[in-house]
Amino acid sequence: MKGSDKIALITGITGQDGSYLSELLLERDYTVHGIVRRTSNMLRSRIEHLRRNDEIYGRRLFLHYGDLSDSTTLRRIISDVRPTELYHLAGQSHVGLSFEIPESTCEEAGMATLRLLEIARSQPHPVKFYHASSSEIFGNASEIPQTENTPLRPTSPYGCAKAFATQLARVYRDSYGLFVCNGILYNHESPRRGENFVTRKITRAVAQIARGLEHELVLGSLESRRDWGRAQDYVDAMWLMLQHEKADDYVVATGQTHSVRDFVEAAFAVVQLPSEKYVKHNPAFDRPSDPVHLVGSAEKIKKALGWQPTGSFDELVREMVEAELAAIDSSVTDG
Repeated sequence: MKGSDKIALITGITGQDGSYLSELLLERDYTVHGIVRRTSNMLRSRIEHLRRNDEIYGRRLFLHYGDLSDSTTLRRIISDVRPTELYHLAGQSHVGLSFEIPESTCEEAGMATLRLLEIARSQPHPVKFYHASSSEIFGNASEIPQTENTPLRPTSPYGCAKAFATQLARVYRDSYGLFVCNGILYNHESPRRGENFVTRKITRAVAQIARGLEHELVLGSLESRRDWGRAQDYVDAMWLMLQHEKADDYVVATGQTHSVRDFVEAAFAVVQLPSEKYVKHNPAFDRPSDPVHLVGSAEKIKKALGWQPTGSFDELVREMVEAELAAIDSSVTDG
C-alpha cells in the first residue's frame, strides 16, 4: 500500500492517545484525519505542535468538526475521507466521573461506538476499525491476571458502557465480517495524561511542591492498585492490531501492578522529598466501587503481533514529573 493510500480517521485525536497515535501514523506515511468537537478549541494543546507545522497541517493532517451523537455528520465525514483505518478513541474515559455523569458516559462510550460500527458497515470500501476498549470491562475480575477470555464484570458506569461497546464490536465482526479489533487497554500514562487522572494529579502536585508553589497533595485511597504502562507503547499496539491479517481482540498491559502509594513515592523520589510530609487523605476522593485487582496478561499480543512494552514503572513516573518541572520552569522563564 502506497503512503498516499494509507488514510486514518481518529475520533478523540486531541486526547492523550490520539495525539501520540497521530504522530506515529504521520511517521509511517499516513494521511491523518481527526474529528474534533467545536467545544474542544481550548483543548487542542496536545496536537498544537502538529497544527503549527505547515509541512503537515492541511497537507497530511486534517481536522473535521463533528460530534459523536450526530450520525449524519459522522457519516458525511467518513464518506468524504474514505479512511482505510478508523481508530475510535473518543469519549468520556474517567471512571470516577462516570458515577457522576453516567448517562452521557454511556452515550459516548456505548451508543457512539454503535453509530460508527453501523456507518463503517455501510461503506462501499472496507474500513479496518479499532475500538478502544478498557480493562474496566473486567471490573471485579473473576481471575488474575485477566486475558481476552476473562468474563466481563464491570463495576462502574464507564466499565458497563465499554463492555457493551466491546461486545457490539464482536457482534459486528462475527455477523458482518467487519474488520474490527478491541484493544483491551490497561491504564496507560504519559506527560499528556488528562489533569483529572490521579497519575497526572500526583506528578503535577509533586512538581509544584518541589518548586514551592504548593504545600500538600490530597488523594483518595492510596491502596488502589493498577497495571500502569506507557501511552506511547499502547498506541503502537493499536496500529499493530490493524496491520494483522485477521481481526481479533487483544489485552494490552504490562502484567505488573503498583499501588497509588507506589506512584506517589516514586514521584517524590524524583524530586528527593519525603512523601509522608506532604500527602493527605480525603475519603471524599474514594470511589463508590473500585475494581479489586486489575492486571492484564499481554501474552496473546506479544505472541501474535510481536508487541512489547518499553521502559520501567519508575521511568514512566520520572518522565511525567520531569515534564511537569520543565513546564513550570519554562512558564517562569516566559513570565
